[in-house]
Amino acid sequence: MDTITESSMDLINRNISKRYRRERWFRRCGLGAVLLSIGFLGLLFAAIISNGWSAFWQTEVLLDVHFDQELFAVDSLAAVNYGALVKKAMRSRFPEVKGRSDKRNLYKLISTGAAFTLQEMVRKDSSLIGTSQSIWLPADDEVDMFMKGNVNRDLPENERRLNDKQIGWIDSLIAEKQLEKKFNVTFFTAGDSREPELAGIRGALVGSFFTLAVTLLLSFPVGVATAVYLEEFAPKNRWTDLVEVNINNLAAVPSIVFGLLGLAVFLNVFGMPRSAPLVGGLVLTLMTLPTIIIASRASLKSVPPSIREAALGVGASKMQAITHHVLPLAMPGMMTGTIIGMAQALGETAPLLMIGMVAFIVDVPGAVTDPSTVLPVQIYLWADSPERAFVERTSAAIMVLLAFLISMNAVAVFLRKRFERRW
Repeated sequence: MDTITESSMDLINRNISKRYRRERWFRRCGLGAVLLSIGFLGLLFAAIISNGWSAFWQTEVLLDVHFDQELFAVDSLAAVNYGALVKKAMRSRFPEVKGRSDKRNLYKLISTGAAFTLQEMVRKDSSLIGTSQSIWLPADDEVDMFMKGNVNRDLPENERRLNDKQIGWIDSLIAEKQLEKKFNVTFFTAGDSREPELAGIRGALVGSFFTLAVTLLLSFPVGVATAVYLEEFAPKNRWTDLVEVNINNLAAVPSIVFGLLGLAVFLNVFGMPRSAPLVGGLVLTLMTLPTIIIASRASLKSVPPSIREAALGVGASKMQAITHHVLPLAMPGMMTGTIIGMAQALGETAPLLMIGMVAFIVDVPGAVTDPSTVLPVQIYLWADSPERAFVERTSAAIMVLLAFLISMNAVAVFLRKRFERRW
């Protein structure tokens, strides 16, 4: 009997040891998976930051510009040839450049946006006419890439976008401290452009703001009202079950399907303006409604039934019990779900491509009906551009987008932690 008992205990101990080993192995696998995920995420962030941080700096050239009175003898300031002022300043800086070909190569060191910079300065202060000013003007994107180390000067001349003479002029400007990298204000204040050194994200940011504003104004009240009705008022029958199943299914529908719906209904049937934040907000509203409804219903379910019963017990109507007691307690969870849904909408591209928000928009939109684009679509457009300078601007725009997404998710976490109630 003792032998049988001893053998049974040995068997139990071996099984326990085996279970403990398996548990330790499973925990190590889980920890390894987490560390691997963090490692890949870190590599992704490192790649984006290494490519994009330089976009926040732009190379500029210091030139002595003479606002010749004769050039301004025209009907309007907009008709002045500001490009001639820039070329004259370059010739004054390099008087030894004589040949026509060399002059063309010299002018290529300055961005075409330099003329617009001078035009804006004169428009704001007409007293500059007839004076000479030392002005920092944007350099061409190839010069900017050279200054940032993305052009190898040791390569043969025929393999570089900048020839030896241009590099010599650049070295001369650097030696005289007339060529420097400065904070790229244009990146945050300008709209899109074909020239990388002139391209900015302001238009896309404003378009994203208008689009998300429309989405929030429509999706939050509709989503909360739907959740309250389904959870508190709707009878439990096969029709409400069908509605609940469809809401859950819509949360898993690919986003491009909503874009096709917006194209077919909002544009083709109702004739709404193409590439407008109003239409984009309507499409994203349809996409985020299931997420908000599901999160709001979960928040309503988390409120104990005793809250409802106590309110009804002191004479409140069902509507009063919900609006005065249940809804305020469930609101933090609803707000968290709404913010998560809005963060998802902020990063969407496919449905907006279907309604024409992929158009090249230079002007900053002033209303929800103006043509515009959004930040994810702007990133998509820049990623398809062949210029090397657009690579860093693509990564920089991704950094800005990630900053907004992380901020929105951080706000959601804060609201959940701050107002969460333990029952």
